[in-house]
Amino acid sequence: MRDCIVVGAGHAGVEAAMSLAHAGKDTVLVTIKLDHIAKMPCNPSIGGPAKGVVVREIDALGGVMPKVADKTALQFKMLNTTKGPGVWNMRVQSDKLEYSKMMKDLCLHTENLEVIEDIAEEVICEGRQFKAIRLHDHGIIEAKACILTTGTYMDSTVMISADTRSEGPDGDKTTRNLSESLRKLGLRLFRLKTGTPQRVLTSSIDFSKTKYEPGADYFLHFSEETKPEDVLSPDKQIACYLTYTTDETLKIIRENLNKSSMYSGVVKGVGPRYCPSIEDKVVRFADKPRHQLFLEPESLSLDTTYIQGFSTSMPRDIQEKMVHSLIGLENAKIVKYAYAIEYDAIDPLQVKASLELKDIDNLFIGGQILGTSGYEEAAGLGLMAGINARRKLDGEEALILKRDESYIGVMIDDLVTKGTNEPYRLLTSRAEYRLLLRHDNADQRLIRYGYENKLISEERYQKFLKKISDIATMKDELKQLRIEKESGINEYLGELGFEESGSHNAYELLKRPGVELSRIYDLMKIDYEPDLARQVEIEVKYEGYIEKARKEASRMLKMDKVKLPDDLDYLHIDNLALEARAKLDKIRPASLGQASRISGINPSDIQVLAIYLKQKDI
Repeated sequence: MRDCIVVGAGHAGVEAAMSLAHAGKDTVLVTIKLDHIAKMPCNPSIGGPAKGVVVREIDALGGVMPKVADKTALQFKMLNTTKGPGVWNMRVQSDKLEYSKMMKDLCLHTENLEVIEDIAEEVICEGRQFKAIRLHDHGIIEAKACILTTGTYMDSTVMISADTRSEGPDGDKTTRNLSESLRKLGLRLFRLKTGTPQRVLTSSIDFSKTKYEPGADYFLHFSEETKPEDVLSPDKQIACYLTYTTDETLKIIRENLNKSSMYSGVVKGVGPRYCPSIEDKVVRFADKPRHQLFLEPESLSLDTTYIQGFSTSMPRDIQEKMVHSLIGLENAKIVKYAYAIEYDAIDPLQVKASLELKDIDNLFIGGQILGTSGYEEAAGLGLMAGINARRKLDGEEALILKRDESYIGVMIDDLVTKGTNEPYRLLTSRAEYRLLLRHDNADQRLIRYGYENKLISEERYQKFLKKISDIATMKDELKQLRIEKESGINEYLGELGFEESGSHNAYELLKRPGVELSRIYDLMKIDYEPDLARQVEIEVKYEGYIEKARKEASRMLKMDKVKLPDDLDYLHIDNLALEARAKLDKIRPASLGQASRISGINPSDIQVLAIYLKQKDI
């Protein structure tokens, strides 16, 4: 019997399988095609708003996405740098072929991991305990635990207008039998929809009519283990471009809405609110005169460009007209038409915060099958499912990331507490404590968990501890450092609009708007490490706000520590609102804090529940 079997080798499945194998567990990874391991059927990029921080968190926990994303990136960019550090996010344009190839190579050459090319057709249980997976060709494989990471492949349907096909992304096979087996086990499934835009020949685009979008001119990286020589230097990175829809584009879409799968009644599932099709944008934002579109390269090995923001399920002939109406794409040649895809997902309210099903022991869920969208969200869920499956096998308590610790924790809590009826996407606005969940401090928040779960090496952990020590030393030195007027400090302050003379305390000076630690060090002729200085600067500048956020998070943590019994009879708690009884009985929260975050549960319900717990001495 194997330790664990992971079904699906997308971004979630790879992280789950690799985490188990790296922790010494005998793991099987099942994929429909070896060449499609961790493929990018949609946007060829990693990161973005909130998602970029998730990738940094995956790195701190010991995942593989960050390293591979760095090494296969065509362009690096830091977003939102004109705003506060709570919304800084990194994004890379990826070489999708090289990314998948490198992930495949890692999977095939990792100790304790066997990759099988097959289709999973049935989950087999004994009572309410996972027992085995039945594969189409390899038959039954028994394992102590299982992680389902099937993405958009369960009973999926690809749609281009009225042309519908029972298949997965890019014409892959789909499996209806797996969905049916889960229903027979009593699980609630629901339909979701997503989509992808056209790919056009890069050589057929007139980029002179579009806006040039370069990457950063300095070294950026997702993984703390990535070195400058591991990535493309800024002068060798590939540019992206920005273009827009035209009046003609909008006219074509409006005149043909009834031919879209979305608006003709073909689509049954709910699409992503924050990444809608172009026809959905035109309908929902009818007063908007144009929509921006990014032209992004897919691979150095391909002469294809991805039109980000132009997802559609219009007929092929209408797509031709739509593409040719865009600025710079008047003569573009489409090599792959856009399509919508509908698939089965599992209602996340049936899942614990550990990502194990509530009613089936040792069966874990991760990735898009749990109702999410995006490679990064999938990878984060897959990694946590892998970590908790390993911990369950070893008799350890589950690792539950808190909302003030990570975006991954925010996402999981949102899913298992509130559920979703559309593809869930992480946004910085979903996090109450986003100033604590920054790009720069992911390792401070999470690396100890990666280390404890055997996914971070001793060497890397010791390097991290030295970094923390260096930060503390730098802060102490700044508190002791006085900058005399002879250094040129007052001239620098004058550039920023301050009229001052005399000497200054470096620590207090750094709190002023616009003052940069690098300039202070340059004036004082002090050597410094740029990344370290940047982190110290953030912590000093936002010290008051950070402390306030920590105090607020601490108050919430007290409620999360009040555990609720699994068998609590909510339906018969006097004075509890009827809606609250029904929702608490359905979701069965693990703590008073989680109960307070359920939609429709009011503060008065929480007060009643707290009093009840105290009276019953629970």
